[in-house]
Amino acid sequence: MPDNAPPSPQPPVDASASLADLRVQIDALDQKLLGLLNERAHVAEQVGEIKKREGTPYFRPDRVAQVIDKMERSNPGPLKAPHVAAIWREIMSACLALESPQRVAVLGPEGTFCEQAAIEYFGGAADLVYCANFDEVFHATASGSAQYGVVGVENSNEGVVTRSLDMFLHSPTHVVGEVSLLVRHNLLRKANSVDGVEAVLAHPQALAQCQTWLAKHLPGVERRAVSSNAEGARLAAENPAWAALASERAATRFGLHIVAHAIQDDAYNRTRFAIICLPQTLAMPPASGRDCTSLIVSVPNRPGAVHDLLVPLKTNGVSMTRFESRPARTGQWEYYFYIDLDGHPSQPHVAAALTELRSLCAFYKVLGAYPVTA
Repeated sequence: MPDNAPPSPQPPVDASASLADLRVQIDALDQKLLGLLNERAHVAEQVGEIKKREGTPYFRPDRVAQVIDKMERSNPGPLKAPHVAAIWREIMSACLALESPQRVAVLGPEGTFCEQAAIEYFGGAADLVYCANFDEVFHATASGSAQYGVVGVENSNEGVVTRSLDMFLHSPTHVVGEVSLLVRHNLLRKANSVDGVEAVLAHPQALAQCQTWLAKHLPGVERRAVSSNAEGARLAAENPAWAALASERAATRFGLHIVAHAIQDDAYNRTRFAIICLPQTLAMPPASGRDCTSLIVSVPNRPGAVHDLLVPLKTNGVSMTRFESRPARTGQWEYYFYIDLDGHPSQPHVAAALTELRSLCAFYKVLGAYPVTA
């Protein structure tokens, strides 16, 4: 259907149809859908053969976005656009798995928000590689044992994930996409009660994001930091005196009760995850019209040096959406600055600003340019 075509007329509702009749119709439609999906899969296999011969990337997130956008805009309803998007992402993920399964490194074990972010970006057919921490995600992606990695970079309450920022400094990977998740922390336990809880286990950021609830409902109970929320859930499943802060997915995975739902201090708590890979796996995505350019810079330690960094952005009309500093660990009170800019390097005003900015820096590294999520 052309993008500007009117919606297809909907069939009239048959008020006399019985439930059995409607189920027969649905079964017949399901068989048609299955046939069409397998036709699509056969074509996808042919696409994979061409990509293999040409040496082009199998996974193209810009292509995925284009297809989903087209389907959303041509959708006549009654399916809602977000549901159409979710369905087509899974269809494309399943077809891509026939072309070439994508190995994606994530923070493990099963049930982490990092895993959820990977599934939202790559679909459920991706081959997930579970890592003990974000360092391992970077190493797996850089070594080629995984084609892509997903790492947490920022939380709306607790700020940046400092270890991820430090790893970006020397990693050969770059950022090709992002996922922003609405994060809800739940108190999970083997028993469906808070009575007798001796320790609450979670990632340090999750413990910080739930401190008000914990102080009110579990005062004096030990808060124990672990490598991930899902790891806390795994441990809580082994000890009835422990509880965890984790997702509903983790509760299902480890057979735990959700004793208290959504106990994070901020109801709109979000975590931003970066999609990373080696440049030879996937080059910088083309401009989408709504992009972010991330970079790391450092400047000589002299008066006014940080101010000078901002001048090229102002003179070229480039907005800065994030500015973080991290110590360079040289013992000389020097810092690296992590900057997010609104725009893509292919845009002339962004390119001009980056060229001027680079001339001022003692260290300059573009981490990536990629479409931003809502």
